[in-house]
Amino acid sequence: MSTTVANYLIGRLQRAGVEHAFGVPGDYVLTFMDRLIASGVEFVGTCNELNAGYAADAYARIRGIGCIVVTWGVGGFSAMNAVAGAYAEQVPLVVLVGGPRTNQRRSSTLLHHGVGEFSTMQHAYAHITVASVLLDDADDAPQQIDRALARCLAEKRPIMIEIPVDIVDQKCEPSRKPAASGVPTSDRDSLSEALDEVTALLSAARRPVILGGVELHRYGLMQQFMRLVEASKLPIATTLLGKTVISELHPQAIGVYEGSMSRKEVRDIVESSDVLLCLGAWISDINFGVYTGKLEGRQLILANSGRLKISQHVYEQVWIGDVVEGLADRLPAAGLSHPRFESVSQRATKAPAARPGAKLTVSWVMSRVNGYIGDDTTVIAETGDSLFAAADLVMHHDVGFIGQAFYLSIGYALPAVLGASIADPGRRALALIGDGALQMSVQELSSLCRRNIPAILLVMNNNGYTTERVIHEGPYNDIQPWNYHKLPDVFGGGWGRRVSTEDAFEQALTEARERNEGPAVIEVMLDELDMSDALKRLGAELSPDKKQTESR
Repeated sequence: MSTTVANYLIGRLQRAGVEHAFGVPGDYVLTFMDRLIASGVEFVGTCNELNAGYAADAYARIRGIGCIVVTWGVGGFSAMNAVAGAYAEQVPLVVLVGGPRTNQRRSSTLLHHGVGEFSTMQHAYAHITVASVLLDDADDAPQQIDRALARCLAEKRPIMIEIPVDIVDQKCEPSRKPAASGVPTSDRDSLSEALDEVTALLSAARRPVILGGVELHRYGLMQQFMRLVEASKLPIATTLLGKTVISELHPQAIGVYEGSMSRKEVRDIVESSDVLLCLGAWISDINFGVYTGKLEGRQLILANSGRLKISQHVYEQVWIGDVVEGLADRLPAAGLSHPRFESVSQRATKAPAARPGAKLTVSWVMSRVNGYIGDDTTVIAETGDSLFAAADLVMHHDVGFIGQAFYLSIGYALPAVLGASIADPGRRALALIGDGALQMSVQELSSLCRRNIPAILLVMNNNGYTTERVIHEGPYNDIQPWNYHKLPDVFGGGWGRRVSTEDAFEQALTEARERNEGPAVIEVMLDELDMSDALKRLGAELSPDKKQTESR
């Protein structure tokens, strides 16, 4: 039975799990937006296209796929930084662009929103997506849609689909080919040999440790990973990007490893291991503490989406899911020999009591937040010291933590609160956002007010870019001071408080827990050079004094 191109595309998106689409209207995309809304997909208007991309990114991290809808040219280009971040961090995101009519593309008349050739935006997106397609032929559209979506779901990266205005309602025949499963397959011989080698290394090791990374979540492997974890009996650390691939209340979870930014007890166990099994973890500067991780002198096993590497021995076409399941099947019933370790739950301490009149510090605020969060909380941490500070928070469930820990785009967190809150309304979002970062995407507070979303926004006001001050001080790290706690009055929803003492913070957090009237903006007043324990540890590791001592 024939359908229209728009209905076919929307149906495929719904089958993939899309229930909401974020975006901004524009003349080239209005007809498609009408069809989208008529289908039952809820359109979530945002204040600009960049924020739509950030919101859809967070939505996808929870739901498995996200979608934005924008207009050709200005809309598509505005969203590109968010799409680049999704590409960098393996987030499956669908970018739908409404474009000019096909006959307009053959005309010499210049069209508004255009730049260069008509294909300029499509070519630009080709560098930050795994498929960038133009649906200019209704007959071929179903096959193009299916191929692009299959790559999005299999590779966990964005795609861009441009649909001209006059193609939206054109008839097409649904594709007869079965949709691709999206699950990679391993070469059986390579997989068997790789599993033999890994099992032998783990069995012979005295101090093996597992390091879990983000790909375990992206490919939906948390249950399989948990079976391996419990079969192994080994201590489990995670990277910052993969922080919630295991509940940090699990008795084998020891916390986040990030080089010198790690807690000492985590760093000691990981860096004293003789075999480190890295599953879905990326070897990046931030994951390993800005080059301060010391992992030389041990067997390093790297299992990622498409290959497995042991020192210089590489097995191609070995999928991480098959590695995780295969290892769980091969481990002895008694588990593996491992070093003594203390789990996150064992070293958990009671939240500190608030002292009347005591000045706020990042360390105290984070310890209090740690006592607040629970199974019903999703923590969203902004790039910068908010992200580093959040590494030591104890997450209770998978996807309990969202942060751009690799691409590190400042301004991500506030729109991400919108996306996460819509993706999982049963869990309340608590965001840690620096004052400088908030100024980059503050408009999306309007969307939270509009939808009466009861998110808790902790604005860490340290008068500018403290992380950059630690790296290199200069006048460019200063920003215009705002009355952040008054922003709800500006946007017409929610409420705000400015706090500078422990008892005032306690009162505001208690009020936020009890109220359900839109977003709560708690402006946390901090010293300009106050910073998280993680950033202090990094600074101590990189300090000139320590380097001079080590060189003697």
